[in-house]
Amino acid sequence: MTQRYSKILLRKLRNSISIEMLIADILKQPSKISEGYFRFLCPTCSEFNTAVNPKTNLARCFGCGKNYNPIDMVMSAKMFSFTQSVDYLLEIANVK
Repeated sequence: MTQRYSKILLRKLRNSISIEMLIADILKQPSKISEGYFRFLCPTCSEFNTAVNPKTNLARCFGCGKNYNPIDMVMSAKMFSFTQSVDYLLEIANVK
């Protein structure tokens, strides 16, 4: 049976964990500050042509064009399914 998550829970989860913290501290993706911007190694194309928007809590790779929210980042970095990624983030965020 497929696990279902409410839109409210998913929105809360996507916004409760800083994407910068997730990338650097939790997933341990290679990252750096360059020209005043947080950059990370894209898990899809392995380029550092990336940026994070702290206002929207989203990340983008300009090399491959992939956009990431925290759930997408876990899916790509850990090669988890959607439900595995949500469960992983729920443990970290302690969101109910």
